[in-house]
Amino acid sequence: MIRTPAITTILLSILLVCGCATNKGATVAQQRQAVVDMQQKVLGELYKAKPSTRAQIASAPGYAVFDNANVNLLLASFGGGYGVVTNNLTGGKTYMKMAEVGLGLGAGVKDFRVVFVFHNQATMQRFINDGWAFGAQADAAAKASDKGGAVGGEVTVDNITIYQLTEAGLALQATVKGTKYWKDETLN
Repeated sequence: MIRTPAITTILLSILLVCGCATNKGATVAQQRQAVVDMQQKVLGELYKAKPSTRAQIASAPGYAVFDNANVNLLLASFGGGYGVVTNNLTGGKTYMKMAEVGLGLGAGVKDFRVVFVFHNQATMQRFINDGWAFGAQADAAAKASDKGGAVGGEVTVDNITIYQLTEAGLALQATVKGTKYWKDETLN
């Protein structure tokens, strides 16, 4: 039987993730601009940490940048976020949302950014239209502002190179989770 304090903690954590997963702005134009501002900030951080990514992203058919928040409570993991896919061939942008749920050992809250570099047009279109991703994750993060450290990294799967940058958080987790990405009907 789950006790009331545990339920309260779970509900507050889910609300925290939902609150962190929304983009800022009252109007659609302001919300789009907030997503683009986040995208530029994350790309600047990635280019500073790994300068070779600038050429990789510029020469790719397209890329996506997402802002994510994740909460791990014992055996469950919840997350949410928003982002944008940029088509380098057309200059078009597709605004998207994401949510994830997982099972595994973990505790903590993590605020992180993800950059997807698509190596071909078909993979990018499949991501935009179907948007599913599934994977296992094991990491440790202890960071607040510019202090602390985080283990993130780079992986290439299905013609997509994925970079993760941890913004802030304190988490230790080993989870198997499913993530759904979908078009943001309001911003597109």
